[in-house]
Formats: sequence, C-alpha cells, structure tokens
Amino acid sequence: MRRLARLPAVYMRGGTSRALFFHQRDLPADRAAWDAIFLAALGSPDPGGRQLDGMGGGISSLSKVAVVGPSSRPDADVDYTFAQVQVDAPVVGYRGNCGNISSAVGPFAVEEGLVPATGGEATVRIHNTNTGKIIVASFPLEDGLPRLEGDFALQGVAGTAAPIRLAFTAPGGAATGKLLPTGQALDRLEVPGLGALEASLVDAANPVVFVAAEALGLEGTERPAALSTPHHIARFEAIRAAAALAMGLVHDLEEARTRLRNLPQVALLAAPRDAPAADGTILPAGGMDLLVRMVSAGQPHKATPLTGAMCLAVAARIPGSLPHRLARPRGAAEDLRVAHPSGILPVTARTRMEDGALVAEETVVYRTARRLMEGTVLYPASG
Repeated sequence: MRRLARLPAVYMRGGTSRALFFHQRDLPADRAAWDAIFLAALGSPDPGGRQLDGMGGGISSLSKVAVVGPSSRPDADVDYTFAQVQVDAPVVGYRGNCGNISSAVGPFAVEEGLVPATGGEATVRIHNTNTGKIIVASFPLEDGLPRLEGDFALQGVAGTAAPIRLAFTAPGGAATGKLLPTGQALDRLEVPGLGALEASLVDAANPVVFVAAEALGLEGTERPAALSTPHHIARFEAIRAAAALAMGLVHDLEEARTRLRNLPQVALLAAPRDAPAADGTILPAGGMDLLVRMVSAGQPHKATPLTGAMCLAVAARIPGSLPHRLARPRGAAEDLRVAHPSGILPVTARTRMEDGALVAEETVVYRTARRLMEGTVLYPASG
C-alpha cells in the first residue's frame, strides 16, 4: 500500500523564485537519501512538466529546495545547501547556487531561531555549501523578526517590501575554482550543430556561458515565450553542454546532457537598445548598460537568475570579454544596469587587478523575500 511520509517544511519566496526550506536536522544524515525526498516533495519527474503531484511550479525557478543548518565554519552563522530539482527528469543538482533563494536564507534563519537577532537590523553570514562561498545578508527587523513592509520594488514581483542586501564575497571560481575556467576572456566554443561560436566562459557566483544574441540570429529583445520553441531550446542546450565540457564541469557531453543539466547558465547578450518589458512598457536604451536573455535549467527566464546577473556584472569588468565589449562603458564604482524581460536590475561588482589578473572581490544585489507557508510537506515514501 502506498503511504505518505511527512517532513516539517517552510515554503518561501526568495527574490523571483520559490523553494521548500528544510532544517538539516530533519533530513537523513545520509545525503544520498535526499534526492528521492526532494523529487517526491516537488512532484518530479513529471513528463507533463507541471509537477501537479508535488509542490513544484512546473518551471525551474519554482522547482528548488534549500536546506539550512548550523554553520560548519567559524566565519558563518548558518550552512545553506541549494538543490535544483529538474521538472521532467529524476535529477537533483547541487553543483551551483541560486542567488534568489539565497535572499530567503537570512530571514528563514532568524524566524526559525537559528540566528538570534535584536535591534533594527540583522546581519546573517551564510555559508553556501554548494560553492564554499560566504554570503552576507542584511535586512531590517521589527519586533525581532524580518520586517515585511518597505518601499523596495523588485521587478518581477508584485508590490513592494523591505529590501534584503546580499553581498557575495570572493565570488570567483564558485564551481570550477577559477574566474576564467579556460584561462581566456574570450573563446571559440565548438558547438555540435552550430559550429564555432565566440563565447566568454566565466565562473563568478555561478558559471555562465556568454554569447552574442546576433550570433544565433537573435536581437536579444525577444520575450521568453519566443525563445521557448524546441528549435531554440535545442540550440541553447547544445551551447550549455559544450560550455560545461570546456569549463571542466563534466568529463564528456553525455554527462552534461544527463547529469549536470543546470550549469552553466546560458546568457544571450546584446548592446543597449530599446526593448519590450513584460508589463508592456518599453525599456529605453539609455536606461541600461547591457541587454540579456538568460536560460537556466533549459528554460528561458522571465527575469534574470541572480547568480547569472552577478556573474555578468563581474564579466563586464574583464577586458577582452564579450560582456565587456558589448556593455556601455562605466566608471569603476558604477553599477551594471542589466536589462532583462521584467525590467532593469542594477548589480554592483567590485574587482581589482592582482599580478595582471582581475580578481572579483564582491558582488552586491538587493532582493525581497517572504515566508509563504509553514507546516508539514507530505510526499510518497520510497520503498
């Protein structure tokens, strides 16, 4: 007889994503058992792509899990492990992080009593176990809990809320150990079916492959739905798999296609130009520094994956890279204004030159987050 297992959980929105949050103490000590739990809880794999038998939302940004527990490092307050659950395949990825979900970790830690907080502001040092990096989240408090009300508007999320400042320290080499995994700012990437493509392969916060939209016959202003055709998805996947191999993330293309399906992210770039936004308005070229359409876990995003935007901000500081070539010139202290389908995202990237090489010191972004549900998640027990 089929039976249901139960686990305490919290469902949270972080930025433009949502995830099931678990305490590490409530999960099996053997992490090999986590995959089956996460897949069943979110309703994957679902050949129909809707995850109707679970808590997932049928798209990559709504098919995520966060596990939070006591820190294993003296320079952090909590450990945080991110899991990307594939919608249509029995695959759970741990090789990268999600910046949006990272924004909910600090509030979760305070609300759950993992980190004591008093006064008007909390600062939570988060050790992301996927990348080994430290993220510092700062946000206002009210009566000892994260304040909800505020005037910060996050494009892609209705209304306004209190801002959460996220500082990703030393983001370079998050997955590969190198800011430039190939040692080059610009490569000729051999892509099966497409030939040689000019690309920049950069690993900051998460690995990303940057290609010019025009190299694929695109303008970079396309809406996500227009990029979601089987023809386009197949091309993006071919680029991602070839980049994963070139960056050393996998041993062969088959591993990239079957086991590492969420990295690197694919970014289609264009120089500033007027572009339509999701709300029907036009984003003027003068209000942006770079235009991007991003693909993550096989799906074009309606906004920009936060780690992808942070990697882009760092890449735009690397002389000779494709982002540096296409971006509007800026001063050393100026944000990169990233235009995406839902609006404009400003991202700060602090870099320095060391022994002739660029070093990424910090990237800073602002998000909002909110607790949506709390209680018990029920899922079909295995075995």
